[in-house]
Amino acid sequence: MSNVQALRPGAMTRDQVLRVRLADLRERYEGASAQSLLEAFITKEYPGELAVVSSFGSEAVVLLHMASKIDPGTPVIFLNSGKLFGETLRYRDRLQDALGLTDIRTIHPHPDDEKSLDPKGNLWRLNHDACCHFRKVLPLRRALGPFKAEVSGRKRFQTRARAEMEAIEINEGRIKINPLADWSLADLNAYMDEHDLPRHPLVKDGYLSIGCFPCTDRVSSPQEYRSGRWAGSTKDECGIHEPRLIDGEGI
Repeated sequence: MSNVQALRPGAMTRDQVLRVRLADLRERYEGASAQSLLEAFITKEYPGELAVVSSFGSEAVVLLHMASKIDPGTPVIFLNSGKLFGETLRYRDRLQDALGLTDIRTIHPHPDDEKSLDPKGNLWRLNHDACCHFRKVLPLRRALGPFKAEVSGRKRFQTRARAEMEAIEINEGRIKINPLADWSLADLNAYMDEHDLPRHPLVKDGYLSIGCFPCTDRVSSPQEYRSGRWAGSTKDECGIHEPRLIDGEGI
């Protein structure tokens, strides 16, 4: 009998139930490989209730390839902020064909938000956080509403904040998994080489972490992996990956 079943119905809040679920999943899948964790969540834990969130960035093909081998019909949410490189949009189309993905859902900022918050299209220059919030955080929150679990491609090596993340987390009332959390850049490149996967065309031009074109620069070495994002500022996250419980509080 699970921890949740052992308690009297109605004795816990939704947040408490989710915390117990998180603890159970962490115990069950401790030490699981990226492939086995992803397969378990797609086919066993949350069948039909899970979405992969992908930027179709520099290493996104690794997670997308794994998902396609498990179930090519797994929903993939792609956030088109309206400020992406054309190369990223074309790369999305190429991967859809190459991997046989059948349910890529491209989402956008709400047009009313664009009209009221960024009528000139230059909010990114004035306020990075405000721009990311309406172009990324709000659309993704709406798109993930129907799902009980989500998958991200984040890795611990990418930022100081991500260095502390767990493979299984909670985010806004959903279970969130990061199957590639402990993978290095070398691991990712080796996987892409092994499976002969298409690379994002901007990588060869020095873009290692690829987001919106106004806020993404080239970097000089792999050691400066995300230094090209919001260069010259202290910002290193857009806000879509901040863990929150159902009530919006941090965990």
